Amino acid sequence: MSISELSTCTTILVGKNASFDGSTLVARNEDSGSANDPKRLIVVHPDVQPRQYQAKTSQFKITLPDNPLRYTAIPNAVEDQGIWGEAGINSENVAMSATETITTNERVIGADPLTKEGLGEEDLLTVVLPYIHSAREGVERTAAILKEHGTYETNGIIFSDVNEIWYMETAGGHHWVAQRVPDDAYVVAPNQTGIQEIDFSDPDNFMYPDDLREFVEQNHLNLNDGFNFRKIFGSHSQLDHHYNTPRTWFAQRYFNAESVKDMDPMSDNFSFISHADHKITIEDIKYVLSSHYQDTPYDPFAPNTDFKTVPFRPIGINRTQEMCVLQIRPNQPKETAAIQWVAMAANPFNTLVPFFTNVTNIPSSYRDATGVADSNNAYWINRIIAVLAADHYQATISAIEAFQEKTLGYGHSRISEIDYKYSANKANITALLEKENQITADFIMTETKSLLTKVVGTAGNLVPGSFTRDNY
Repeated sequence: MSISELSTCTTILVGKNASFDGSTLVARNEDSGSANDPKRLIVVHPDVQPRQYQAKTSQFKITLPDNPLRYTAIPNAVEDQGIWGEAGINSENVAMSATETITTNERVIGADPLTKEGLGEEDLLTVVLPYIHSAREGVERTAAILKEHGTYETNGIIFSDVNEIWYMETAGGHHWVAQRVPDDAYVVAPNQTGIQEIDFSDPDNFMYPDDLREFVEQNHLNLNDGFNFRKIFGSHSQLDHHYNTPRTWFAQRYFNAESVKDMDPMSDNFSFISHADHKITIEDIKYVLSSHYQDTPYDPFAPNTDFKTVPFRPIGINRTQEMCVLQIRPNQPKETAAIQWVAMAANPFNTLVPFFTNVTNIPSSYRDATGVADSNNAYWINRIIAVLAADHYQATISAIEAFQEKTLGYGHSRISEIDYKYSANKANITALLEKENQITADFIMTETKSLLTKVVGTAGNLVPGSFTRDNY
């Protein structure tokens, strides 16, 4: 499937020494081909994990091991096209994001064709995350499946634990490379092959199939000196310049403006491994992944702008289904170290909510989305707000920004409060975290309903056909 058809994304990865508190941070938007593909947050228990897995959108099938771990996932609420679990953390505090849909070039596809029997984004979280105990193991398991089954699409797949983040990119039906994100660095990935120079003498930071160099040489794929994975396997199309590279441009302007001050949105030369000029926070990630190129000439919400004429695809697009930040915290007990921050629907108008993942259930407002709009559900109420606010951005944005500031502050205070409660009483930790997650979800839903009320009131006075005596 092409990046215009189904799930496209923007990913941000932050090494532990580049983040505000020493956490590894894996963040991603999931963007659909439609603005109405509801998502839900769930816990998958070992007794419901499939043993014989069959994909719905491809011919991929696999027998899975008998010892799965419990894990969180954020699958489609309507699974007629498969699970699409996307992002989660297992009971060993290993996180996975699958996937960042990427592109490759025709010569690579010709040399190693994609395969209909292979795995893809629909399948990856389900068949990998329950069976790994470290980020490196995530790469190894995915590589083994690719070797046997191949893939029908090219993807960026991310694994993290408390110490490491690994970014793995597939190319063609069976080839791939993975790079460890340096602890002091960050990465932004925008539906485009990103990994650059590979050091084949550094197994601590690079992984790849044994035949990678031979495959490239035999098929005359390397047109440059060195071994630059992006140049060999990636694409450099007009679509990239309007759909992909502007997202990297905005993110790097935000995180390290001085180093990219002379680059434009269509540049092919942005670095894969980047270094921010400050420690990166949850709020930084939320801001960038919500971006519509504000304060630039490319903002579709700017006054008197026809959004159809804006040349670049925003990061915070209307058809975002969800956003997750997978945070594995250092210097915390294993029981409370992992947090999955979740935002539903379009990011310019929503908020991030922290859920501790060492639980057996998720609050119903985030768990029970269906294909029917329901303002008591987190996905749907945020979708409704986004639809109303997008047409009345200038009139509603002050209420939305006040909501975001209040709820993000609340999220941080909740983490501190729950950490303290756990330190004071380590008994029944799962029950404690489930209770606290429920309190968090209830507060956020109350605030979101209040925001919806304000947005409806504002937008309702601005619709075509509204009339007052001031009109005559």
